[in-house]
Amino acid sequence: MSLKVVILAAGKGTRMRSNLPKVLQPLAQKPLLGHVVATADRLDCQDIVTVIGHGAELVAERIRHPNMTFAMQEEQLGTGHAVQQAVPHFSDEDTVLILYGDVPLTRAETLQDLLSLIDDQHPLALLTINLDDATGYGRIVRDPHHAVQAIVEEKDASPAEKMIREVNTGILAASGIYLKQWLARLSNDNAQGEYYLTDIIAMCVADGFEVHTTQPQSEIEVLGVNNKLQLQSLERRYQQALAEDLMVQGVTLIDASRIDVRGQLDVGQDVQIDVNVVFEGQVTLGNNVVIEANCVIKDAVIADNTVIHTFSHIESARIGQACQIGPYARLRPGTELAEGVKIGNFVETKKAQIGQGSKVNHLSYVGDTVMGQDVNIGAGTITCNYDGVNKHQTVIGDRVFVGSDTQLVAPVTVHDGATIGAGSTITKDAPAETLTLSRSKQISFKDWQRPVKK
Repeated sequence: MSLKVVILAAGKGTRMRSNLPKVLQPLAQKPLLGHVVATADRLDCQDIVTVIGHGAELVAERIRHPNMTFAMQEEQLGTGHAVQQAVPHFSDEDTVLILYGDVPLTRAETLQDLLSLIDDQHPLALLTINLDDATGYGRIVRDPHHAVQAIVEEKDASPAEKMIREVNTGILAASGIYLKQWLARLSNDNAQGEYYLTDIIAMCVADGFEVHTTQPQSEIEVLGVNNKLQLQSLERRYQQALAEDLMVQGVTLIDASRIDVRGQLDVGQDVQIDVNVVFEGQVTLGNNVVIEANCVIKDAVIADNTVIHTFSHIESARIGQACQIGPYARLRPGTELAEGVKIGNFVETKKAQIGQGSKVNHLSYVGDTVMGQDVNIGAGTITCNYDGVNKHQTVIGDRVFVGSDTQLVAPVTVHDGATIGAGSTITKDAPAETLTLSRSKQISFKDWQRPVKK
């Protein structure tokens, strides 16, 4: 018996008031549907069938997975109708798990619990939850022996049924052979004129089977998104959950309500993160790393004992141990810093390899550069790497001292131990252990007078 996952993702999401299909709306900078696909991927499923409709081409373009196939729902005639479009993609022998493209945070462990309830005697299992306010949800109707009898939608529920607090999350698992039979028997004879997937529960009971249920650990696992207000609310709850998990791992957060993790953050011991820090993509922090306030860090590896000072922006960079970055530093893609490097305020690096103990302290740009150990780059230094068409490399050896306001015009090499005088424009290789400079002669005009405002 193999697992097939069906994700319903055809809805337009009118209440989002957006040209972007609802399932592509971002949660932690990842499409809602992307979260669901990632969860399905953790279940060792044979195939992920995504039912698409509104914005189908864009959804298919944005969401890719090697085991994913798409089924088209031309008209949105209800959840039952949506699952009917997926029938050609699963067999009688499959177990089918139904998920929703706008319910992004269900835990894989919860779904595994649900799937464990399916066997030959129990071909249908439901994920339910008890809510204080069940308005708008389908109610789980049970008999006096607490056995599930049916799900009644809000618009079809009686006053007594509306008092029920156990509700349907929409997520269910079913045996393929029975699911096909039940889907074929669906009717749209209801208040909405739609084919409700929930009607198969009563069919299952009528066929003599007991419907088993399980519940998630938290309500956040089954919250769907219908508008931007709900999306923002779920974002904050999700970020709070991520912050709590980081603190359980031992991270010190100065304010757990002011951190955003938009990807995967892996941390060592004794990490400290100040307020308004944003992590994107894949970020790894070593032991004793300190991230000060208002930094943005994307796709970076930061080794032990490094401090990232305030207002620094780091993207696609690797930072060695015991480095000092910022404040107001920008490390662009391809930056690689060895141990003990210092990148100071208003310094930008790009595609730069900087050796152990080297310093670029103030107001400088270092791009397309290989720099050795114990180099000192003076304020206002620029590696002129772009000639308007092509990029060129600057090579700086060990123990080089570059004076302030210097331009190194690539391609150029500054050899070990060289000193470059302040204010120089270096267009030729600078020899080792030598002072190199280029300046025009200084002239003073004794009789010159400063203009006076008329």
